[in-house]
Amino acid sequence: MNIKEIHDTNLVPYDNIESYTKALKNYVLFTKLDDKVVIALSNEYISISFDYLSKFEYEYEIIFLDELSFEKLYNRFLEIKTDKEMNAIQQEQEEATLDEEEFSVSEFLKVGSDILTSEESAPIIKFVNSLFYQAIKKKASDIHIEMHEVKSEVRYRIDGVLNKHIELDKNIMALVISRIKVISNLDISEKRIPQDGRTQIKISGKTLDIRVSILPTFYGERVVMRILMQSDDLLNLTELGFPSYITSELEKVVSKSYGMVLVTGPTGSGKSTTLHSLLHQVVSEEKNIITVEDPVEYKSNDFSQIQVNNKVGLTFSSGLRSILRQDPDIIMLGEIRDSETASIAVQAALTGHLLFSTLHTNRAPAAITRLIDMGVERFLISSSLLAVLAQRLVRKLCSQCKCEDESNASHELFSLTNEKIYKAQGCKNCNFTGYTGRIAIGELFVINESIKEYLKGEVDDNTLMELSLENSMMPLHEQLKQMLINGDTSVDEAVRIGIK
Repeated sequence: MNIKEIHDTNLVPYDNIESYTKALKNYVLFTKLDDKVVIALSNEYISISFDYLSKFEYEYEIIFLDELSFEKLYNRFLEIKTDKEMNAIQQEQEEATLDEEEFSVSEFLKVGSDILTSEESAPIIKFVNSLFYQAIKKKASDIHIEMHEVKSEVRYRIDGVLNKHIELDKNIMALVISRIKVISNLDISEKRIPQDGRTQIKISGKTLDIRVSILPTFYGERVVMRILMQSDDLLNLTELGFPSYITSELEKVVSKSYGMVLVTGPTGSGKSTTLHSLLHQVVSEEKNIITVEDPVEYKSNDFSQIQVNNKVGLTFSSGLRSILRQDPDIIMLGEIRDSETASIAVQAALTGHLLFSTLHTNRAPAAITRLIDMGVERFLISSSLLAVLAQRLVRKLCSQCKCEDESNASHELFSLTNEKIYKAQGCKNCNFTGYTGRIAIGELFVINESIKEYLKGEVDDNTLMELSLENSMMPLHEQLKQMLINGDTSVDEAVRIGIK
């Protein structure tokens, strides 16, 4: 083999080589120079490249490129590789796309650049655009991009559970992450510290907000993008899926002129959605409504929204203090996280304001003991708290592929004997997950006179739960049991929810 060093950046990738992909991984670039095929190498990767070349008997001339020229050519190869993988993905998607859909993936990739940019020809841009498109199509709430030792992958969170979407070469994914940084106004050169940003995408004339979080990990940067919904997509109180007795009771509670209503549950249980539905239930031109959120998940023109910014000292507690000087009628507080926020929230509820907020507890009655742990006096809780709603989102079994669960262990777990219950199987209709959509279940704990009387003495969760059950509250596990009997969900899903 002849070897020479050149400084030519106008080299053309030549990919008509069977081992082209493997060669690329070893930094061996087959390129064209003066209409003949040559092998381009870099001094930086010389040992890896020669180790690969020693296994073959190529007759091509070897040239060495300077660092800048090699990097430029290498990136062009990556673009070609990405384009090929994109075409393969596109072909699979086209085969799975139904005829009656509004538009196909191929059309989107060709003309769907109302997302982000007009440079629709670049493969990386196409790929990022298709990530967003597929996320919307599959009704995903989050997009996860993760780097591993030898590969990277994209996963979508659909109905609260992560599903693998695609695996890609780490070097290609690095370019994808750089593209995401560009559209989110983040520093593409900074890879050592976490970064947070936002961007907007437009699909079929509809604008969506995307919250971007980038975290450096051992094998590379990890990206999580949360798709934030618009207020137009918000369901009203009766459409959330709660039983009618809960919605009717909530409507009574939110009609009060002052007091505090709490929504509890783990992350991803739909608390923010319920809060905004409650706000839209009470919104009117006669009322001044202000919210403090982190982040603002549903943008609305019906009330003022404040975004928490800890860097400049705008916390939940400081934001709430400022709100109280704005003559509000109704306040929505994204979360009560500490004793200071809890104290101000209770005072606000006592001084003629209707306040909605969330708290991290598993069961509704536990919200009272949580507030006591935060230092709020029991008599203040009994005077200010109107109701607590604990909720979960339960995945519904796919009606087309669910099958009978004959396992004794499944029946025994919920004390079911002769009832017929079902389990997930998976088919094309449910994207082979076994589930389609979610339904909300909740237990509503209304503070009545017997609860207020009990709060005068020592308080514990078990007694509070007993009092709430005497007050006709249907607990979450009973609702799950009923869903199992109705064939709406599976035992595995009930266990995942973690109530039993």
